Amino acid sequence: MNLSHFATTRKTTKAFDPARKIPAELFAQLETLLRYAPSSVNSQPWHFVIASSEAGKARIAKAAQGGYAYNEPKIRNASHVIVFCARQTLDESHLLAILEQEDQDGRFATPEAKAGQHKSRSFYADLHVNEYKDAQIWMQKQLYLAFGTLLLGAATLEIDACPMEGFDAKILDEELGLPAKGLTSVVIASLGYHSDEDFNAKLPKSRLPAEAVITHL
Repeated sequence: MNLSHFATTRKTTKAFDPARKIPAELFAQLETLLRYAPSSVNSQPWHFVIASSEAGKARIAKAAQGGYAYNEPKIRNASHVIVFCARQTLDESHLLAILEQEDQDGRFATPEAKAGQHKSRSFYADLHVNEYKDAQIWMQKQLYLAFGTLLLGAATLEIDACPMEGFDAKILDEELGLPAKGLTSVVIASLGYHSDEDFNAKLPKSRLPAEAVITHL
């Protein structure tokens, strides 16, 4: 596999073909990518809300009104839409849930190793909460690791995607009941297959030259 091919050929889809749906077996692979995406100290401070039904997509599209109306068709006409949600806090119950899952998955050879892992992860969580005071930003950084993983993974499966920050997060959070779950919406990914009306599919891809963004030491 040549990853450069997918990096240089994937584009943000501006118009989806509503008649084309992502096969279930392919979308299952994308769900696996989300679950297994990397995060700092395996903190996994995320939740993913997925809509594939017309009713589900319509609920998400409520957040694409007014100044965000240009994004509504990208939500309604996509095959699947994923709302990437970040946790509002990294509380002890979440950290312990991760720790117990790691234990069940056989990651600790001794009780001391388990205790050490919890101490290390708690140190970083506390650091961002109490000293840096940027816990929400830190958690959103982890969320974007999953987001980038999804975009490149979708490209390798020849699935088109449109990343969107253009939506009213307050409306979407209320519609999905996210605050009660300790979550907030951060970014949306629409997935499917582009239509003939997608002007961006016909345009050349453009990036700054390598020497402008890469320094070799």
